[in-house]
Amino acid sequence: MDPPARPRRVPALSLLLALLLLASSSPAARAWKKDEFRNCNQTPFCKRARTRAPLSLDAGSLAVSPDGSLTASLSHPSRLRPLLLRLSSLPPHALRLQIDEDYSANTPQHRRFHVPDVLLPDVEARTLHLSQPKTAAGVSTFALSSDVDVVVKHDPFELTVRRAGSGDPVLSFNSHGLFDFEPLQESKPEGETWEEHFRSHTDSCPRGPQSITFDVSFHGADFVYGLPEHGSTSLALRPTRGPGVEESEPYRLFNLDVFEYLHESPFGLYGSIPFMIAHGDGASSGFFWLNAAEMQIDVLAPGWDGAASPQDGRIDTLWMAEAGVVDAFFFVGSEPKDVIKQYISVTGTPSMPQQFAVAYHQCRWNYRDEEDVAGVDSGFDEHDIPYDVLWLDIEHTDGKRYFTWDHSAFPNPEEMQRKIADKGRKMVTIVDPHIKRDSSFHLHEEATSKGYYVKDATGKDFDGWCWPGASSYPDMLNPEIREWWADKFSYENYKGSTPTLYIWNDMNEPSVFNGPEVTMPRDAIHYGDVEHRELHNAYGYYFHMATADGLVKRGKGKDRPFVLSRAFFAGSQRYGAVWTGDNSADWDHLKSSIPMVLTLGLTGMTFSGADVGGFFGNPEPDLLVRWYQVGAFYPFFRGHAHHDTKRREPWLFGERRTALMREAIHMRYSLLPYYYTLFREASVTGVPVMRPLWLEFPDDKETYNNGEAFMVGSSLLAQGIYEDGQKSVSVYLPGKVLWYDLRNGSPYKGSVSHKLEVSEDSIPSFQRTGTIVPRKDRFRRSSTQMVNDPYTLVIALNSSSAAEGELYVDDGKSYDYQQGAFIHRRFVFADNKLTSMNIAPKNGGNKKFSTECVIERIIILGLPSGLKKAIVEPGNHKVEIELGPVSLRSGSASVAPTVRKPNVRVVDDWTIRIE
Repeated sequence: MDPPARPRRVPALSLLLALLLLASSSPAARAWKKDEFRNCNQTPFCKRARTRAPLSLDAGSLAVSPDGSLTASLSHPSRLRPLLLRLSSLPPHALRLQIDEDYSANTPQHRRFHVPDVLLPDVEARTLHLSQPKTAAGVSTFALSSDVDVVVKHDPFELTVRRAGSGDPVLSFNSHGLFDFEPLQESKPEGETWEEHFRSHTDSCPRGPQSITFDVSFHGADFVYGLPEHGSTSLALRPTRGPGVEESEPYRLFNLDVFEYLHESPFGLYGSIPFMIAHGDGASSGFFWLNAAEMQIDVLAPGWDGAASPQDGRIDTLWMAEAGVVDAFFFVGSEPKDVIKQYISVTGTPSMPQQFAVAYHQCRWNYRDEEDVAGVDSGFDEHDIPYDVLWLDIEHTDGKRYFTWDHSAFPNPEEMQRKIADKGRKMVTIVDPHIKRDSSFHLHEEATSKGYYVKDATGKDFDGWCWPGASSYPDMLNPEIREWWADKFSYENYKGSTPTLYIWNDMNEPSVFNGPEVTMPRDAIHYGDVEHRELHNAYGYYFHMATADGLVKRGKGKDRPFVLSRAFFAGSQRYGAVWTGDNSADWDHLKSSIPMVLTLGLTGMTFSGADVGGFFGNPEPDLLVRWYQVGAFYPFFRGHAHHDTKRREPWLFGERRTALMREAIHMRYSLLPYYYTLFREASVTGVPVMRPLWLEFPDDKETYNNGEAFMVGSSLLAQGIYEDGQKSVSVYLPGKVLWYDLRNGSPYKGSVSHKLEVSEDSIPSFQRTGTIVPRKDRFRRSSTQMVNDPYTLVIALNSSSAAEGELYVDDGKSYDYQQGAFIHRRFVFADNKLTSMNIAPKNGGNKKFSTECVIERIIILGLPSGLKKAIVEPGNHKVEIELGPVSLRSGSASVAPTVRKPNVRVVDDWTIRIE
């Protein structure tokens, strides 16, 4: 959600300013204003870095230190202070590179900022002991693993990660000599100007220029991906500089409150993850830079350096950051999933959500009052549309004071929540980081007295403008303040909250309406005398962390939290979900949502989605239908809208469109067992729920830049309809396998593009042969009411008449699964026999979980004709095989062989033999 006004200064609170705020809230004033945000030429460190000449550094004094890392000094005659380099290894093939200034000769007033609490706490403990490097002719080589070497060239300094057997390079650092590291200065040299200006704002830059620049090359790569968040209809990152590039602007990583963002732009949005993945024919690699300052990254087009014959299969990139240190990781994998798993091994796996959070969420800025909430809730029931969560935006509070209620509109919040909870549903309220500066507001008074606010450059509590007017911001870098914030979510402190109320963190970039680029000034001061410029991109991460910890504390460590955050950083996946922010109700934004969500998944943030229907504007009814049909596949599935838009609950667009949206939501609910199983996989491996095609088909080049189709897990493929009035669509189905239409079971060949007639009732969606997908086909009001319902298994046999799949089940809410309280089954169909086996580890813990749920239907696609019965063992129970529909949508034909009511329990071992 975004502000209706962007005043550049904070005058006294006055009627005039209030009128200006209201006047600028009209839709006509809401267009994206490019001049409010800096481009590279207006960003001094970026402009310097792009024009800087190569610098030749010498790496000397290489030695293995007692902790097993390799250390060296980096020096240049023009630099008074050398740099310290440290190389260390993490299994299986990860290299960590750290470069900082050498402080051994003196103790400076300020040191460069190292981002805390992002890497997993055991990363250092997992560091492997490096062997002594072999050095010859100014080059040192050491083994990173049995099949990966690291080569360090001393003068000029260059680092290469290569395959040990072939010697083929995979990643290289500073191979173009573009590394630079502006040293911190204790005082400003005479005649030098450090201040920076943008529009009406001045950044005092009290510590001078301190940027870092270097080049990274990805060898054997066809494309590079990652670097969220920016709007794009391309999954692969396009070149930003060099031959053939029309608009030369780098990818910007700087968390910003951008309203009505462009669907196609390298400008930064709400979150930043400085992680890039490269993939090509038979090669995958990744690079992650742990740095929370603003970054600008160029993807350099072939020939950018004037080379007459650019090297094939190599993509060069230029990384630029305003401040911080080099703390970078190089990942090498045999396939892209290996690279993702290595990144996750240092930043953490995604948290396992509660089951309700995987279902459908209904939101609007704002549902007006308790009567409105009750009406929306009953509207879903009246129209047979399930939903699980109803959301309240900022207007539910008392004057934008968070942790409060507007008692005229919401006089009985606990009773309201209980009525919703009686149907198995939950509610979410918004809690933003800006605290209203009001002496009568206890939260502000407490934060002020304890000194818990971020300070401005003069040392006073920072005072900025946001929804409540004059506001201050808790200093979330400080662990003590995060602990204090977490306590605010207790039932005692958050009056009117109940166990079924969860939280939404918005505006946590942090957004400051009158700040430079609508954010906090870079020279604001945080805990430990850290400048805001050094940690800006991680502020929302720390806020998200503190809020999630608060919900865990509220539930005494028993209940998993649900917290949605707009801002994010590397590691945010450990604390909850994110969404793509304030999109618009147009077809381009629907289309760009797919590569945006896919990119988030590739960089750890698997629990993500886009506002269905678009936040700004009024979607055409057909667009809204198509968005529900796509959004039903997002990992995070929520409808949301701006308060200036028309109401758009799914039943307000006529009976036919209501039926289409109902069917899309029903489809999501039927697939909840499959989605929940995928979230379990993500929480263990980091492999995302929603995936690019090439993640499952890494050798199929046709998939490498397909940003329109996507996989859900390894079994399902879908592609949206992204144009109004589209009559046909071309869908590429990868792999040398068959794919079955989810609607009717029709088979389609793989490795072929199919021109399909567009149907209004669904988007193209398919199940891959060789897979088994669990479903629940009885529709209830909410997912909670489906807990005891029976399962359906959909088996798609491959050319060997075989298939397999998994089902994960736990209590859907607690942490007991961490102590073994879950069911994890693998289903295998082979030799005309379906077998269920337990794959939960035997030593998983001392708690148990069980269920009486049974499998009531088994649909078998591709079953040879002539097989008429099934024998269930144990028990030698005979069941007939009949033709039935693939889906339970109205009017579906009976086309698929179906085993009805085998009634085997999901918790048991059993076999069903087909004869």
